[in-house]
Amino acid sequence: MLPLPPLNALRAFEVAGRLRSITRAAEELHVTPAAVSRQIKALEDFLGVQLFDRGGGRFALTPVGERYLASVAVSLNDLRAATNAAMGGTYRRLVLRLRSPATFAVKWLIPRLAGFHSKHPTIDVQLATSPAPLDFEREDIDAGVELGDGTWPRDHTIRLVPNELVPVMSRDAAFAPPTRPDDLSHCTLLHSLARPDDWSLWLEAAGAANVNPYSGMKYETSLLAYQAASEGHGVAVAQKAFVEKELASGGLFIPIDFVLDRGRHTYYFVWPEGREPSAPLAAFIAWLRQASEARTASTLSRL
Repeated sequence: MLPLPPLNALRAFEVAGRLRSITRAAEELHVTPAAVSRQIKALEDFLGVQLFDRGGGRFALTPVGERYLASVAVSLNDLRAATNAAMGGTYRRLVLRLRSPATFAVKWLIPRLAGFHSKHPTIDVQLATSPAPLDFEREDIDAGVELGDGTWPRDHTIRLVPNELVPVMSRDAAFAPPTRPDDLSHCTLLHSLARPDDWSLWLEAAGAANVNPYSGMKYETSLLAYQAASEGHGVAVAQKAFVEKELASGGLFIPIDFVLDRGRHTYYFVWPEGREPSAPLAAFIAWLRQASEARTASTLSRL
């Protein structure tokens, strides 16, 4: 019979490998960093291989460690799922940890999570928000949403929405709606600090040569800029996919019919390459892909 490794050591290795940190692994396991180091050393002695490169102050998985972690993570997740099933599914639920920019989370992801939960009621989604780039080596997350061109190294991606920029404002604003791009020189522009160049890009593409693209009011997120627009404070440049509800209800409207499509530069669902997806993440990826295919089919049917 093939030997089994010491399970406590295996758990310590999985957490340290996933977090790429002895200190953070110790925090998750509620033990000391020295205890985690001892467990990993015991596992390396058992296997007769080095799992981590500790030279020069580094702490990184060796190629053997990377391969072993991928297999161990799947086995531990399967063990958790089997244990949960044996206990009637009531002891410990499956957890999916995601991170997203705040505006994307509020305007796109959260309204759709109920659909995922209805299909996968045993999976709990933990959603955090931040505009910072995803860092799977330092963060305890399974996947996330990021804005970019979708070509991040060592990551898998799914394109989520078109990034179409349009000006939006309230019909109740106390100023006349602009009808041409150059009319925006007489309006207060509302900016998102998370997307500081959107007005500049839109104005240049629209041929507005006499508008200062960086003047106006600035807000931490697009979500706040959209709210300011709905309150009549000025004109915001919006990702059309995030204001569809407001456009449909009349809370916002598009005063100038010019759309700038940023093409590949948009929002992507991202998860790390080389790490076997957990069961909750695999279910979420399949759900996202199905939803993406349904949206594509719906779009084609209207053409």
